[in-house]
Amino acid sequence: MNKQKESAGKYSDTKLLRRIFSLARPYRAVFISAAMLSVILAPVSIIRPYLVQLTVDNHIIHTDMPGLMIMIGLLCGILLLEGVLSYFFTYSTGWLGQSIIRDLRLSVFNKINSLRLAYFDKTPIGTSTTRTINDIETINSVFSEGVITIVADILTLIFVLAIMFYTSWQLTLVCLITLPLLIWSSYWFKEAVKKSFEIIRSQVSKMNAFLQERISGMRIVQIFNAEQQEWDKFEKINQTYTKANIKSIFYYAVFFPLVDILSAAALGLMVWYGAGEVMSGKLTLGVMVAFPLYLGMLFRPVRMLADKFNSLQMGMVAANRVFEILDNDKNVANNGTLKADNLKGDVRFEEVFFSYDQDKTLEEIDGNWILKGLSFTLSAGKTMAIVGSTGAGKTTIINILNRFYEIHKGKIFIDNVELREYELYSLRKHIAIVLQDVFLFSGSVFDNISLKDPSITPEQMIEASKMIGAHEFIERLPGGYEYQVMERGATLSMGQRQLISFVRALVFNPSILILDEATSAIDPETEGVIQHAIEKLIEKRTSIIIAHRLSTIQHADTILVLDKGKVMETGTHQELMQKEGGHYRELVETAYAVEIE
Repeated sequence: MNKQKESAGKYSDTKLLRRIFSLARPYRAVFISAAMLSVILAPVSIIRPYLVQLTVDNHIIHTDMPGLMIMIGLLCGILLLEGVLSYFFTYSTGWLGQSIIRDLRLSVFNKINSLRLAYFDKTPIGTSTTRTINDIETINSVFSEGVITIVADILTLIFVLAIMFYTSWQLTLVCLITLPLLIWSSYWFKEAVKKSFEIIRSQVSKMNAFLQERISGMRIVQIFNAEQQEWDKFEKINQTYTKANIKSIFYYAVFFPLVDILSAAALGLMVWYGAGEVMSGKLTLGVMVAFPLYLGMLFRPVRMLADKFNSLQMGMVAANRVFEILDNDKNVANNGTLKADNLKGDVRFEEVFFSYDQDKTLEEIDGNWILKGLSFTLSAGKTMAIVGSTGAGKTTIINILNRFYEIHKGKIFIDNVELREYELYSLRKHIAIVLQDVFLFSGSVFDNISLKDPSITPEQMIEASKMIGAHEFIERLPGGYEYQVMERGATLSMGQRQLISFVRALVFNPSILILDEATSAIDPETEGVIQHAIEKLIEKRTSIIIAHRLSTIQHADTILVLDKGKVMETGTHQELMQKEGGHYRELVETAYAVEIE
């Protein structure tokens, strides 16, 4: 809640509204048209009561049937005109809002795609989902129910009051006796509901984040029989959300009947005072007939204004949250201009220091480094295996080589060109990674391998699948390469998912291939299918292998032994095993004891 209040104070209301309305710039013509319609609708809507007044005074009382028919025709014409104008006004404001939030969703999604992984490390997925869907949808109310409609209601109020005072200022003052109480209650309602809505928005974000995380981790929840504990946690969030909703319902339940009572009181005062004025000949009967219509047109906008102001405020709160993402400057800087075409794959690290505390200065990190002055060289076409205990920094090397995170000190070179000089997307296109935790999207096997890249042909995919040894099992699936994979590949075995990830990496023909413990989840039989293919493939390109299995490591050209972010040893398997008391030999004799036997 405090975080939300903090974000709400980032912009003044004026600046925030100005930025929201700047989103309508591509649709300036529609916006201006809607504004003009709101100006036209205000005087048109009050013509009807005035015509009723004239009809009673000039035609009904005098039994002027021809004149009465003309007035009825005019009233029908005005009703038709008002209906047409209202249709275009409602449609144009709704179309404007939907068009703007469509563009905004694309901008936010594009922004999220460009953010560093550090953002996702600290931000729950549900929070980003809420801001991309729920909050952006709320911004729609700024246009469909917000400023333009509020302006239309205020203009209607001004015109109604003006014609009421013109018709009878005494009767108007009597009718307005209850107005101060109505204005006060509207203000109270607006402020009370705003607080409830802020809590509701906050709880929606928490609920989305909680549900996303628990559904993704349902296997762990069920394995450890944690259903009851998670149910208790969700119940608390749900209860807070429900209480906030019930509180807002209470405010609505109090406010709208109160407005109806005040409206009825104003009507009663009007009848009490107006009847005497009519009897004394100071007011006409037409005025008495028209004034209840004026009162309805006066109280309805006042009643709706409070609700519309809340919609406007919630839209502004949601806009602030969305703009926080758009203003996030923690995206990966893509200032490089050099295309990474025809890479040989020479990799060189020079005194690289790195910490996952990306927002901290060197002084603030205070020695809390993951990599500490890391230096090594990997020649093009060679294979390097990286080994070390958990937390040594093995996966970190892969993360910074792909620029998922930025290093704090030192330099990284590929083909003697500093990493940041390459255009980011061109660089990543030539580096393929196969991870231990394979992620597959909902869709066909073909789409999961090609990621819908139009440059990948079915022939290339089949060739890569045969090279890896995945073609036979894919062909056995119902539909073959068109088999629909469920979310995260739930209908496939771990080994099958891993094979698909190998094909996905290799079909892009990368210059640098990275295997991050990619065979650790594969059974020995499946590993036998792909081991020969891996060895053939890494001969053709620079390869970095992080693996727990000795069989994958010992054939590497170079082995890099890490400990707490520092290079302890480098050499071939045979060279390192000859070192008495060496880190690598000790690691092999303990961690790989089973394989040695």
